[in-house]
Amino acid sequence: MDNTPAEPKSLEWALVLGSSSGFGAATAAALAEQAGLNIVGVHMRRPTDQDAFEETKARIEAAGRKYIPFNMNAANPDRRADALDKMAEAMDGSGFRVILHSLAFGTLKPYITEAVEDGITPANMDMTLDVMAHSLVYWVQDAYRRGLLGKGSRIFAMTSSGSHRIIPTYGAVSAAKAALESHIRQLAAEFATSGITANAICAGVTDTPALRRIPGSDRIVEGALSRNPSKRLTVPNDIANFISLLAKPGSGADWVTGNVIFVDGGEDIMG
Repeated sequence: MDNTPAEPKSLEWALVLGSSSGFGAATAAALAEQAGLNIVGVHMRRPTDQDAFEETKARIEAAGRKYIPFNMNAANPDRRADALDKMAEAMDGSGFRVILHSLAFGTLKPYITEAVEDGITPANMDMTLDVMAHSLVYWVQDAYRRGLLGKGSRIFAMTSSGSHRIIPTYGAVSAAKAALESHIRQLAAEFATSGITANAICAGVTDTPALRRIPGSDRIVEGALSRNPSKRLTVPNDIANFISLLAKPGSGADWVTGNVIFVDGGEDIMG
């Protein structure tokens, strides 16, 4: 018996994991405006959060596209299953042209400390890798098994230079980014004959809420500005515009898969 899920009849939607701010918010809006996609946004917002949710929603709707938000813990398997069931019903036979993984929720603790309570714990490490790396695999698995991915679908995951460089207190997140890149390579290989691509996007240093949570972020910004040959920081729209370009049918991106693509103005090549 062939258990391959049915192909979606069209690819008119994007799923953005981490859609309320930063890269996720900018890309959600750009995919609606530039690629003509309807958007499903998954985020975890509290009433006091200052983020781009309302602006993102307004831009998507102004482009004449639908926006379905899910305020939830993206790493919860029961919530994920329920949300995807609701997405499939709302999408009515269509599928995802884009899945973007842009979840930024992890532990920023050093590994080696004198006091036990100041250092990273197994629970901290497991949570960080589960949210920022492994959840990509689980969302893709469940979307594929529901027939929401097909030929022409594009999977993107946001990585960072922390996957291959040391940043103080960034150890668990660094491990998650390295794992995320590995997951992208594996997904690219397993999906290659299905016409589904998977790539990691490595942005340059960007002034986002996630960056500002890193201790010493001011020094990270200063270093990036002095190092980047383009003489500025990366901004979320740099990433959003690039992903939107690759998402367009006929863009030539069908043969681009399994890569870490640097969208950073040349920052990483400068060491």
